[in-house]
Amino acid sequence: MNHSQWRTRRARQLLGETVEDGSEYDRMYEDAGLARELGQLVYDRRTALGLSQSELAERCGMKQPQISRIEGGGTVPTIPLLRRLARALDAELTIDLTPKNATR
Repeated sequence: MNHSQWRTRRARQLLGETVEDGSEYDRMYEDAGLARELGQLVYDRRTALGLSQSELAERCGMKQPQISRIEGGGTVPTIPLLRRLARALDAELTIDLTPKNATR
């Protein structure tokens, strides 16, 4: 769904109209939220270590714009790339699956 489609869908929702395919929209919204959350985690850890984006990129064999896109939530890295990021950030990579009804 591109930005224009999202704006149209959002406008229709605000007007109280029924919007079909809500589940697709919900999945995309959730994915975007996870990407933003991951980006914030990378940013927080990088700044805690006093690293610039360029320094982090060099540590994990990437380019600075790639780090910027990850931190901005614009891309979701692969698991191998997440491992490299974790090592470069002196952190452990943990993937957790929590039942929907469980609280964190």
